[in-house]
Amino acid sequence: MTRDQLEHAIRAACEVSKDTELWIFGSQAILGEFPNAPESLRTSIEVDVQPKNRPEAVEDIDATLGELSIFHQTHGFYVNGILIESAKLPDDWKQRTIPVNDPISTHGKTGMCIAAHDLASSKLAAYREKDKDFVRGLLIEK
Repeated sequence: MTRDQLEHAIRAACEVSKDTELWIFGSQAILGEFPNAPESLRTSIEVDVQPKNRPEAVEDIDATLGELSIFHQTHGFYVNGILIESAKLPDDWKQRTIPVNDPISTHGKTGMCIAAHDLASSKLAAYREKDKDFVRGLLIEK
C-alpha cells in the first residue's frame, strides 16, 4: 500500500460513512507517521478504519469497500470497517494520533492514524505471526 492509496481509502470511507474523520489502526496506519515507509511495512492491502463520529457505519464501509468488493477489485486494496475496540491500544493512544488530511488528496477529510509505537504495542498484544513479523520489520527499519 502507498500513502496515495491510504488517502484514497480515507476519502472513500468518509464518503460511505458520512463522517469527516476516521480512526486508522491497522498496520497501514504506519503511513500516517511515515508516508514513505519501507515496502516491508506496507505489504498489507487492507486499511482498518472506524468512523470517529459514526462507528455504526463500519458495516457500510465493509460492505462497500471491503474484501472482494468492487472497490477492492478495482483498486487492488480494500478498506476493512471494524470497531477500534477490537485493537488492544494503550489508554492514551488518541493523544498521539497522526492526522492525514489534505484539501485535495483527502477532500479535507481526516484519517487519524495511530502512532508507530502504539501500533507496535497493539500488534504485540495480538501476537499473531503476521503481527510479530510487522513489529520485527518496524524495529529493523525504524
